[in-house]
Amino acid sequence: MDRLSNTVRPYAWGSTTAIPELLGTAPTGEPQAEMWMGAHPGAPSRINRATTPLDHPLSDLIATDPEAELGAPTVKKFGPRLPFLLKILAAGAPLSLQVHPNLAQAKEGYEAEERQGVPIDAPHRNYKDANHKPELICALTPFDGLCGFRDPAETADLLARLDVDSLKPYVDLLHAHPEEAALREVLTAVLTADPDEMSHTVHSSAEAAARLGGEYSPYASLAHHYPGDPGVIAAMLLNRVQLQPGEGLFLGAGVPHAYLNGLGVEIMANSDNVLRCGLTPKHVDVPELLHVVRFEATEPAVLRPEASPAGEELYDTPIDEFRLSRYTLAPGAAPRELTAATPQILLCTEGTPRANDLDLAPGGSVFVPAGEKTELTGTGTVFRATVIA
Repeated sequence: MDRLSNTVRPYAWGSTTAIPELLGTAPTGEPQAEMWMGAHPGAPSRINRATTPLDHPLSDLIATDPEAELGAPTVKKFGPRLPFLLKILAAGAPLSLQVHPNLAQAKEGYEAEERQGVPIDAPHRNYKDANHKPELICALTPFDGLCGFRDPAETADLLARLDVDSLKPYVDLLHAHPEEAALREVLTAVLTADPDEMSHTVHSSAEAAARLGGEYSPYASLAHHYPGDPGVIAAMLLNRVQLQPGEGLFLGAGVPHAYLNGLGVEIMANSDNVLRCGLTPKHVDVPELLHVVRFEATEPAVLRPEASPAGEELYDTPIDEFRLSRYTLAPGAAPRELTAATPQILLCTEGTPRANDLDLAPGGSVFVPAGEKTELTGTGTVFRATVIA
């Protein structure tokens, strides 16, 4: 078992205070958006195992002997790499509106861009790898987001109440067409509109949203952060989701979403594939986006952990690349046995638990190689990330 040293990513949308408050450190005044735990090549966790150099990347340790670290079943199913990335995510401002491809789309898109010779770091590149990117966010604080298309008739009513002339064609489309066609036509129209005309629409809509308040308040806020961005109007097509601490939100392929505010534990398949729909200065590839998006009204997949007699609370998802659960350790509780044939990362979010002989504090984490005897004691809350192999 190895204590992890993790990198905090300073993306502009990050909260300046949430991660420091969790870690018990002083804020720097700069945004601290995500703390990464895992073996992602962009920012692998580091360990200090006795047999390795100081601050040895976890990715290098796994590459040296994948079966010893991940277990033979994991390597056979996913290859010689850790299949997931675990994060603490702290949104102080809205993230980009985005969608992830399914596995077939990711493979097809990656291979096509490789054949075209698009550099892997090119700003217009869509597919950085050949993997899909399902993800799960579990709220540590009240967490606000957008997820999946709202019923078109409900969206039409929401847009109509803004009473903005340039929104009326979208209202008509949402009322006049079958669901899939309506959503596709409106999103396409929003993202391909003349930039100056769309900027005016966003400005007028934001003013109306500010006057109306209530359910419209998030859209006024989006326009404040992203003035003139067509993603502000695209966001109005989506369900608003407000998670309470302990609740999770699963995001599968093709589901447009954005996180607005809050602190959470996030886990995802180890991929960088993102198609953006707006709320960003980055590249938006509208044709490819329309190929990936699922144009159907869906209820957000909000999850509540399912408790087992062994004290594990599981966030059940249809994904094998990751399995996320949590343990709430009360004073005097019996030790929790966590030994598994798969690799694990344990993350403390509250209290003073112990993983074997290692003390944990909020924000502290450890990597557990496959098959290593593992026991939790003490008090607090620990998230357990592993795979289904």
